[in-house]
Formats: sequence, structure tokens, C-alpha cells
Amino acid sequence: MARLGMGLCLLLAACAIQGRQQHGPDLAAAGGWQWRTIPAGPFELAAATRPARVSVADTAPLVIYIEGDGFAYRSATQPAQDPTPVDPVALRLALAHPGDGPAAWLARPCQYTAVRRPCDPAYWTDARWAPEVVDSTGMALDQLKRDAGAGRLVLVGYSGGGALAALLAERRDDVVALVTVAANLDLDSWVRAHDLAPLTRSLNPAAAAAALAALPQIHISGGRDTTVGRDILRAFTDRLPPSAPVRVLDIPDQDHGGGWATIWPELSRRAEFKSLPGWLPPSGG
Repeated sequence: MARLGMGLCLLLAACAIQGRQQHGPDLAAAGGWQWRTIPAGPFELAAATRPARVSVADTAPLVIYIEGDGFAYRSATQPAQDPTPVDPVALRLALAHPGDGPAAWLARPCQYTAVRRPCDPAYWTDARWAPEVVDSTGMALDQLKRDAGAGRLVLVGYSGGGALAALLAERRDDVVALVTVAANLDLDSWVRAHDLAPLTRSLNPAAAAAALAALPQIHISGGRDTTVGRDILRAFTDRLPPSAPVRVLDIPDQDHGGGWATIWPELSRRAEFKSLPGWLPPSGG
């Protein structure tokens, strides 16, 4: 009986992982997006791209959404077997991207691919923002940019994907705007706020925030977000000079996870976004 129970548990766990793995491709297909996997250094990164709806100028930036941390932990101390999100929030945001310009979405290492290619759980726990993660994600950005024929990028990151987007923007010269949603942009402050173990293998976006002093940015937080509070965002923006082109939007009734995709069509067309290069076509989309 014990063996039967253990086998049933393993079967249910495998089914749950398979369901999460298929959810992203199904969402992308329903939105008419093309799903693919991009080899990028030690990782294979799942990606989705929106087919061009209209002819766009070669100078139009490619907007790339970067997924959050996903299902990183089964419990407070036990890493998940597979980090694929239960609900891929950044993918839902990408599918609701305004206008007709080029857009893409990128998963984090080991999401949607860990079953086919085993990964070290460190890459969705302590090392989720490690230098090799930043480098590999940069390789995937390069591939998406080449495929789109774009010369510039706008990066949009949700939650931990926002931290990764900031790290990439700090290190690249082709990013013309940065947007984050509920992002833990100062990892040291985030660790202290939640009494977490230090992320010794990860880079902290706040440490190099000065590199973004001239970059147009919009950082969005939820007033009911207990995972990434306003103080963590403020710890990052306080490192930027007063002249930095940064806008901070607070959505009072929004928590960390649910509802962002529902409000994104309206939120992403607000006046604050008009200053971002290539966010909307001249007609306003």
C-alpha cells in the first residue's frame, strides 16, 4: 500500500509538471504567437514571438517580456522539482502588448525545459540572477533581436524577471527603455525584508543602478503586494540621480501575482508609456 501511495504521488507530481509545461505553449498558440526554444550557453530558454501584424520600420525596437521566477519553491525551504510557472504572468502581459510593433516573450532558465534537460535547482533559487544566467539570457535576446531584424530593445520584466531585465539593461547598449512590474530590484533589501538566506550567487541590480541614469524607465508596484513592497522599489530608485527619466506607478488595489494581465491593456496605454521609444506606433495603437 505504501508503494502504491508513493507511486501515485509521483504520478500526480509528474502530471502537474506536465500540465504547467504545456500551459505556456497553449497560451501562446491561442494568441497566435510562435513558440520555440533557444539554445543559450548552458541553458535552453523557451521563447514566444508575435508575428508582425503590420510593416514596421527597421528602427522599431523589439519589446521583450521576461518571465518571473515561476514555481521556485514547494515549501519555504524546499526547492521545486521544476520551476515552470503555474501562471506565466509575463507571458500573459506579452500577449496583451499594445499596438502592432514587434514583441516577444522569454522564459527563465529551466522553465518549460527542465524535464527535457535537467537543471540545477540553484538556478531557480540562490543563483537565479547569477552571471551565467544574465549572460545566457543576453544570448537569447541577441537571437530574438536578429530574428526580428531589430536594432534596439525595450525590456519588460515581471517580478524576478524585472530584476533580470534591469541587470541586462545595465550591461547592454541596445536597450532603449526598461519597464518592470512588481520587481524585486534591490535584492539585498528584498532578502532583509523577508529574512531570506543571502543570494550569494546572484547579482543585485541595485548595485549597478547608476548605469541606468539616462535610460527611460517605468517601474510599477502593487499597493497590496506583500512579496515586493514599495520600500524595495524605493531602495533601487533612490540610487538613481534626480534627473533620471524614471516614472514610478503605484496600483493601489493590486497584489503581487493576480490581475496584472487583466489591467495591462489599459495600464500599458497610459500617458506615462508615451515617452518610451517604440512602445506604441505614432497612431497610438
